[in-house]
Amino acid sequence: MDQLIGKRAVVTGAAKGIGAAIARRFAEAGAQVLVADIDPAVEPFAAGIGQAGMVIDVGRVAELDRLFARVRAEWGGLDVLVNNAGVTHAATLDDLTEEDYDRVLGINLKSMVFATQRAARLMDRGGSVINMSSVNAVLAIPNQIPYAISKGGIGQLTTVTALSLAPRGIRVNAIGPGTILTDMGKAILADEAQTRKIMSRTPLGRAGEPEEVADIALFLASEQSSYVTGQTIYCDGGRLGLNYTM
Repeated sequence: MDQLIGKRAVVTGAAKGIGAAIARRFAEAGAQVLVADIDPAVEPFAAGIGQAGMVIDVGRVAELDRLFARVRAEWGGLDVLVNNAGVTHAATLDDLTEEDYDRVLGINLKSMVFATQRAARLMDRGGSVINMSSVNAVLAIPNQIPYAISKGGIGQLTTVTALSLAPRGIRVNAIGPGTILTDMGKAILADEAQTRKIMSRTPLGRAGEPEEVADIALFLASEQSSYVTGQTIYCDGGRLGLNYTM
């Protein structure tokens, strides 16, 4: 598997879960990968897959500057950016605070805007930007207000930056997972009632694996998707096509 030989990639939010699966898949495909996360576990994880790790807070633009300064210094350019870092915050509308709203939007959406801006400046031979969205860009959970807003915003961010960067040979796409067996997904599915509820709205009848999301990221990062830009690929077991529970 050598689809990314010679490619230089940054993956954010990649200490574990979907981001870690993507970083591992890219490394297996021959890419040089800089794995970034606020979790210090990112450095031993990156070393374990033979790549570099960096502890940063993507919600702060100054930290993004530090990340891409390292990319410029060590690689001289960039080919792939995966904007994967994201957080949730459960609160009713009445209980939602400005601080929590700003934190979620800062990490989930603002970071993608300015990471894409800085990455594109280094993509001197074209490139691929991949944004991690969610089925909640379209669907909504009543107590996940800033999360749903941020994921909806990622849809337009993907479209507008795809148009903006197309003349420079840079493609921008997004991935919208449904229920995936990350640590969070496994914790939710440990509850039998929650499992029945989630499976009742998932036509394929199972949760997805992080590696299945990583396969889509590999496709979008490689030349196999060279005529694909401005798109969101939903890997949700058929959830978006179903308007009722089975």
